[in-house]
Amino acid sequence: VQLQASGGGLVQAGGSLRLSCAASGRTFNIYFMGWFRQAPGKEREFVAAMDWSAGGTLYADSVKGRFTISRDNTRNTVYLQINSLKPEDTAVYYCAGSNKFGLSNTRSDFSSWGQGTQVTVSS
Repeated sequence: VQLQASGGGLVQAGGSLRLSCAASGRTFNIYFMGWFRQAPGKEREFVAAMDWSAGGTLYADSVKGRFTISRDNTRNTVYLQINSLKPEDTAVYYCAGSNKFGLSNTRSDFSSWGQGTQVTVSS
């Protein structure tokens, strides 16, 4: 499976962005998709995940209410809508796919990774 993330950029605090992640290849092996982020000098952290078929979602507590994950199965694409951006949201955002059953926020449960897209929030 190949994952291509896009949509990052430089925005002012309070603004919004929508990140996209297009999956191609053996997508039938993917049961759920997720987003992680990694800020400079920090560990990569879980942000959100979504089940491809049932549409169930899982969010990190730190982003609940501001981030929304969604999918378009016809396009094999998952989105991350980010509202009310804060400077601490600055990071490289990675999309990832998992061939395991059941939503997870554990990095090791994701076997396919995209290249990342940079989000920079200015204050």
